[in-house]
Amino acid sequence: MDVAAERRERLDALLSALPDLAVAFSGGVDSAVLLHAATGVLGPRCVGLIGDSPSLPRRELAEARALAARIGARLEVLATDELADEDYARNDGTRCYFCRRGLFTAMAAWARAQGFTALAYGEITDDLADHRPGRVAAGEFAVRAPLSEAGWSKADVRAYARAHGLAVAEKPASACLSSRLPVGTRVTRERLARVEEAEERARALGFRVLRVRDHGTRARVEVGADELARAEELADELARSLAPLGFAELELASYRRPGAEPAGSAAPPANTTSR
Repeated sequence: MDVAAERRERLDALLSALPDLAVAFSGGVDSAVLLHAATGVLGPRCVGLIGDSPSLPRRELAEARALAARIGARLEVLATDELADEDYARNDGTRCYFCRRGLFTAMAAWARAQGFTALAYGEITDDLADHRPGRVAAGEFAVRAPLSEAGWSKADVRAYARAHGLAVAEKPASACLSSRLPVGTRVTRERLARVEEAEERARALGFRVLRVRDHGTRARVEVGADELARAEELADELARSLAPLGFAELELASYRRPGAEPAGSAAPPANTTSR
């Protein structure tokens, strides 16, 4: 048996030992693979739970719903109100912990009401080398991480997604809209809505990897390294598109993800241009 098959067998064994499972589902490849595998093992005793708030783009919510339907998994949308949490809204560098705490609080309440006993999220072994505040929150709520427990890496997850025809097999890493705000910038509905609209406008130009970081009157548009040259060619069009949202300056940069998603004030990548 090859290594991948051993890890799949290990995952199935972990899932089979659970009485039921509520999976934190974001629509990304890691949680999609976990939901797909768990649904295959547990059937109706598995459900996906997605937290909905102003930090989740409407596009991502719609895509997550469509993906769960294609998987054949039950999906419940939980309203989370992290903006009402001052510890989250002040955005002092610990925001991600309070985000996860809010999500797991909502998941735990749903599980108690619905008679579910086990919670899980899509942590993989690659995440173990990063600073992940969500792992701390997961420990506090006894949220399992079946993929990392079974030794699954990002390569394993993407290979599984390809093999099972999941549309997210090659989906770039994503993060909530709040991650586009620099540390110290208060998270508000208005700022999140502006970032979401800015990304929709920029995405209309066909970029596959995209972040629009809100630095007041300056928009820092980050695209894939292989898309930066094209972004520079379209810089004037991008600037005109974002100007009505209050962005008077445009900075272009290549987005690289060596580890965890930056909190919004990451050091500039090597390739940047400003106008």
